[in-house]
Formats: sequence, structure tokens, C-alpha cells
Amino acid sequence: MDETRRLIRVRTRHNKPAFKRRGLHRKAKLADVWRRPRGLQSKQRRQFRAKGALPRPGYGSPAAVRGMHPSGYAEVRVFTPTDLVDLNPETQAIRIAGSVGNRKRGAIQERALELGLKVLNAKDLTPAAEAPAAAEEEEEVNEDE
Repeated sequence: MDETRRLIRVRTRHNKPAFKRRGLHRKAKLADVWRRPRGLQSKQRRQFRAKGALPRPGYGSPAAVRGMHPSGYAEVRVFTPTDLVDLNPETQAIRIAGSVGNRKRGAIQERALELGLKVLNAKDLTPAAEAPAAAEEEEEVNEDE
């Protein structure tokens, strides 16, 4: 585990350039996602140093920690409470899918707590306390009239 933590620190400390799409600063409609430069006279394709680096195999993170969460856990995407069966709480953490509603999310979070699993995107699902206070204020206004 100590070696894994060391590799995660190395991965985050890794001096990797920001791979920018060619012409990104010129047009607002271009998305900030990498696209390989294909122009015949493109300086970036010809790897002029001032025009930005191209992604290459040497920039990758160590294979042992590739795709791992910074906390050191392997992420597992969960859709239902039954997906939590056979997960190892020492090496795996769950991320609840974005398409899961609040009712099922609450059930998943409770079950994960029972099993000792870490939830990477947990939400506070307790009902808001402001709702009853707002209703009382409306009643007071109606009594005055």
C-alpha cells in the first residue's frame, strides 16, 4: 500500500504539459479537448517547441495506479444497492451513477455504510429544515389579514 501511495504522489507531481488543441485561443466554439493536428504546414504537428507538446507514451502515469482515485481506491460505478455485493472495502470505493435518483441513492449510501465502503460522491439526503419555517411565516401573514 505504501508503494501505491508513493506512485499516486508521483503521478500528481508528474510535470505534464497541458495538451491544448491547435487554434483553441482563436475560436470560442472550439472545445478544450485534444485533437491531433493534421494540417500539412502545422507547426504543432511538426513539433516546434513553442507550439505545444503532443501526447506521447512517456507522459503516462504508472500502470499500477492508472485510473485510480487520488485517495488510493479503485473506483466502481454503482447503479443499484445489489451492485455493492462482492466489493472489497479496503481497495475499492464506489461512485454512484449520475442517473440514480435520490430515493435509490439513499438506499445505496445506507448499504455502503453498513458494508464499510467509501462513497466518493455522497450527498446529504436529510430533508431540509427550512420548509416548515416558511410554512409558519405564511400562516402568520394570513392571520394578520
